[in-house]
Amino acid sequence: MKILERLFRLKQHKSSFRIELIAGATTFLTMAYIAFVNPHILGVTGMDKSALIGVTCLVTAISTIVVGVFTNTPIAMAPGMGLNAFFAYSLVLAGIVNWETALGIVFLSGLLFLILTLLRIRQAIVRSIPHSLVISISVGLGIFIAFIGLVNLGLVVKNEATLVGLGSIDSKVLIGLFGLLLMIVLHIKKIKGSLFIGILSATALALITGKVKLPASPIALNIDISPIAFNLDILGALRWSFVSAIFSLMFIDLFDSLGTLVAVSYEANLVEKDGNIPKLGRLLSIDAAATMFGALMGTSTTTSYLESAAGIEQGGRTGLTSIVTGLIFLAGLFFIPIIGIVPPYATAPALIMVGLLMMRRIVDIDFKDMEIAIPCFLVIILVSLTYSISTGLAFGFVFYVLIKIMLKKYREIAPVLWIIFALSVLHLLLHTLKI
Repeated sequence: MKILERLFRLKQHKSSFRIELIAGATTFLTMAYIAFVNPHILGVTGMDKSALIGVTCLVTAISTIVVGVFTNTPIAMAPGMGLNAFFAYSLVLAGIVNWETALGIVFLSGLLFLILTLLRIRQAIVRSIPHSLVISISVGLGIFIAFIGLVNLGLVVKNEATLVGLGSIDSKVLIGLFGLLLMIVLHIKKIKGSLFIGILSATALALITGKVKLPASPIALNIDISPIAFNLDILGALRWSFVSAIFSLMFIDLFDSLGTLVAVSYEANLVEKDGNIPKLGRLLSIDAAATMFGALMGTSTTTSYLESAAGIEQGGRTGLTSIVTGLIFLAGLFFIPIIGIVPPYATAPALIMVGLLMMRRIVDIDFKDMEIAIPCFLVIILVSLTYSISTGLAFGFVFYVLIKIMLKKYREIAPVLWIIFALSVLHLLLHTLKI
């Protein structure tokens, strides 16, 4: 205990080993769904599902433990929701690249993020983007994730006449809806791990009804991540036509990480009186490095998780909370066969719930100001309707700058925004020319 006290300064942070242990377990419960959901999302690209489960647990565990050791903060990291959807649907299924090259794009976006963080350029980018436009990105991602969840559930299907329509409400859809309703009720009651419990309950119902079967052995000691690990194609990603994709991933991760880290830093009392967050630079650097490490292992962009706030609410104040969370995820590596039986319609409700939670910030967008309302609306609506996060972002930034130009408000366009505007135009041009 003395060693833990010396390493994490528990008394100074008004905490204890018991409190940190409970906090770490709580954070795990609230974000354990990622071990089920991330493999299902990335698996549509043709990547090996068992390897994806192993990599998801491994990357989450190591990234989170590194945060705990090197920053002594109770913050967890894992492959990000929305970012994995961008990887699977906007890059691979859209026919732009194969999954190996997509991993190369993720690696380069992490490298760019790291460079911007070390050079302190990220502050200039953050200051240049209107607050409402930043929020619209989160809202747009939320709708997109919820839409993917509804499709995976089977509730929304392709319709030749109306593009989309209502699917058949069969037994699998009913199981998924049961899981969704359970998640909603548990979340309203503020019970920790509502998504995790909902996924497990839906899977249990699928087992009882014979929709899925238990594996021959619940434990696997021969963990194999070789089908996807170190298979990224960085050279293939070094093409001019992929600049917008690299930028989009970096941009989404930048604001997602900043928003999450600032929010949980306030919850954990990591903010100084003047509003400065001393460990923010180091946390962002680890976030960027974790993305690069995740790409090497075989997963999409790794980012800080807002679910860390659950552990903080339980009293977690030091890196010991993160280490406990990481160690539990590490143990998950040995239960890949159990995780592997979870069907898509059991994880789909978690996507819908995550989408709902991401959409809540829409109330912070100033829709009375049409100068910002129009770009925000375009981001929110086009991310889902074009099935492309980068396209939604591009239209939002292009219209924001064009509106300011038409109104002759040139001084309101920050220098960085001109660069973002040019990259957005380039992205839309390359898409039009099919380059």
